[in-house]
Amino acid sequence: MAVVPAPRPLLGAVLLLFVSAAWGSAFPLMKDLIDRLPVEDLLAERYLLAALTLLVIRPRCLRGLSRRTWINGALLGVMFGAGQTGQAVALDGLPSSVSGFAVGCSVMFTPILTLVLFKARVPRRIWAGVVLALAGMTSFTLLSGVEEHEISVLALVVTLGAAVLYSGHTIMLAQLSKRSGGFPAYALTVIQLFTIGVLTGGAAVRDGIDLPASLPDWTILAHLSVVSCALGFLARSYGQAHVPAVPSQVLMSSQPLWVAAIAIIWFDERLGMSMVVGGVLMAGAMLLALPSRTAALGTARERGRRELLTVAGRAAKALADVRVKRGDSLRPDRTPVPFIVKSACVHTETCPWHAHALKGGTEPSLERLIERATRIVHAKNPPSPGCCRSAGPPGPGCCQSVTLLGRCLCDLMEESERAPTTTRGRWFRSL
Repeated sequence: MAVVPAPRPLLGAVLLLFVSAAWGSAFPLMKDLIDRLPVEDLLAERYLLAALTLLVIRPRCLRGLSRRTWINGALLGVMFGAGQTGQAVALDGLPSSVSGFAVGCSVMFTPILTLVLFKARVPRRIWAGVVLALAGMTSFTLLSGVEEHEISVLALVVTLGAAVLYSGHTIMLAQLSKRSGGFPAYALTVIQLFTIGVLTGGAAVRDGIDLPASLPDWTILAHLSVVSCALGFLARSYGQAHVPAVPSQVLMSSQPLWVAAIAIIWFDERLGMSMVVGGVLMAGAMLLALPSRTAALGTARERGRRELLTVAGRAAKALADVRVKRGDSLRPDRTPVPFIVKSACVHTETCPWHAHALKGGTEPSLERLIERATRIVHAKNPPSPGCCRSAGPPGPGCCQSVTLLGRCLCDLMEESERAPTTTRGRWFRSL
């Protein structure tokens, strides 16, 4: 019997909030490090170092993986890596606030894609959380003031496409966590981090890769690699096993709240009204996105029912394969039934049924069965003179049936009248 793990929505929410805080802390640090390091080089070094860190901690995590796990990990990495590359390339054509708002639109794309792709019903409470998160994102980005920067429509479309890829990444990860037996979260994280690093590194090797030049820069890169990427992606993989896709995206969309908090505490940025309004809206969105334990239990029961159906189907298939198929001698074959003419058994010595009857005097034969049936018919409907003769039509009450032996039943009835009663088979009782 499949064992369904107990749902832990609070643990999943805590892990996803850690992901949001870890990714939010990366923005001010990256903003500082980008002045001294190209963004393509920074992304490639960040994700490759994160993958190597997890691989060093568990060097055997990639052994014995199925081909499906490798494909899923690579696909997740391609989706997120393509989003990161497109977002980084489009930064030159958009103000940072507009770019942040466009990326934050993934919180709106996630329920729409879930509804379109899987026909999944999103509760009204979660829709309210999506609206509050989008309003908070607007307050943090657009209402805080847009720099005097020309907005490129192409760059905006590319950034919105990156947001769609981030939403698809969240939905796919949630679908993988619903499979029976779960999924190898640690190995999947390592594979997708390597894939993201290779994709972003492909854009960085065109003009060479620059490394950090000072110890503080290496410290920032270590934080971006270990805390933001390695631990962040790992916490996300485990957290989405307890929280559905749409609430997960709402919880992770609180990155601007953490960015503002870090900027105020560590970089002495002034607290504005837009930050206060955005923080309140984000807090409300996170409260609405927290999954209830009742809903989590219902999801776990549904997952357990699917697992039981899967196990039952596999067991039925295995039993069908090992079942011994015995030949049934009584099963009728597909050959046509031979037609027996009236003259087939004129000579009773050569009749197969008669020969079979002679093999054992105590065995019931076809002739004896016919004899018994003839006597019953004769007792209920005695034949009239001239019955079953070729000259003239049969009289009333005449039996016109032809037996399997090819002889008229009336003839057999007449012979049975002449035969002594002592020849009856011991298989039948007298009338």
